[in-house]
Amino acid sequence: MQGALQKLFSVMPLIFGIGFIAPVIAQSMALGGWEAPLGMERITLGLLIGALWGLYATIKGRWI
Repeated sequence: MQGALQKLFSVMPLIFGIGFIAPVIAQSMALGGWEAPLGMERITLGLLIGALWGLYATIKGRWI
């Protein structure tokens, strides 16, 4: 059980990036009236940014 929790918590930044940051980006864009580039949906752009930022945080161990 401890090993499973350690694995889960090691990828928490990635999960946070996809599950929280992506919708916040999409909703902020909708509130501001901005459109995503290249004909993408807002949530697609949010997921792309959130996943990449979460992956960076998972690998580096920090968000910035």
